[in-house]
Amino acid sequence: MKRLPDRPRIGLLGTGPWAERTHAPALTAHDGVEFSGVWGRRPEAAAALAGAHGTTAHSGEAGLDALFAASDAIAFALPPDVQAPLAARAAAAGCHLLMDKPVATTVRGAREVAEAAEAAGVASVVFCTLRYAEATAAWLDEQAARGGWFTAHAWWLGALYAPGEEDSPYAASPWRRAKGGLWDVGPHALSALIPVLGDVTSVTAVRAEPDLTHLVLRHESGAASTAALSLSAPKEGAGAGLELRGEHGVAVLGTETRGDPVDAFRRAVDALLDSARTGRPDPCDVRFGLRLTEILAEAETQVGVAAEAEERAGGAGLPRERPEP
Repeated sequence: MKRLPDRPRIGLLGTGPWAERTHAPALTAHDGVEFSGVWGRRPEAAAALAGAHGTTAHSGEAGLDALFAASDAIAFALPPDVQAPLAARAAAAGCHLLMDKPVATTVRGAREVAEAAEAAGVASVVFCTLRYAEATAAWLDEQAARGGWFTAHAWWLGALYAPGEEDSPYAASPWRRAKGGLWDVGPHALSALIPVLGDVTSVTAVRAEPDLTHLVLRHESGAASTAALSLSAPKEGAGAGLELRGEHGVAVLGTETRGDPVDAFRRAVDALLDSARTGRPDPCDVRFGLRLTEILAEAETQVGVAAEAEERAGGAGLPRERPEP
């Protein structure tokens, strides 16, 4: 594993809107790190983003190896199933990992990254924004310390595919359209519920079209929670939040407290550097990312089994005949 210098070098893989709006600005503005370069699958996009931030552009297989060699850590802004194998490769090269959520959309892919990080002895952080935005992180820590929670409800209802939102750069993402709210915003909800209520011991999932998944979760603490997840909510009904109920009453985390993602990413960079220097795993490391993938994959399996059963029964939502009185 590479020893961190006083001013660590962090490279970025990815050139899409999330990289352009969050990762690159945060790395450029962070006075404790050197932004060591940008790698992209499209050379022209890598050149444009690198040029805007005064760093070096890379592309292709040779470019990956060059950026790994020039970096102490790698940040990822790639689709999850592109991210996972490249993160395993970066870990094998001795680079610490600052990954996006979800780590992968298959348990096997997420496990391979976790095992590669462990084998190389590198630190890792998965950038779940609620865990690194200053206000929300403090709120979650406070509620976890209070304890005594009986139940919780999380909702993350995006309007990415609602009428009038077609021009959003995130709406063009093929993996988001294929995997929906369960995989895109599900990690946000789980990353907030788990530190307060404990790990998930069972999950039940139900889906309604076009893209609304409800989860019912049991936790190690004995509490039960629910989550509503979508990228296709009506614009007027969109929003995100978390409500906890227990012996202390009711606590609510609203959407207005999520803060600036650039600042949250800077704090995630700090968390990665602290973990790399101290050897203490971050609570939101790649092993946590693997756990999120396991839960979401189980939910996806349940949704698929239910859909197959409905198809065999002749279609979803068909009225059942009432028995004669």
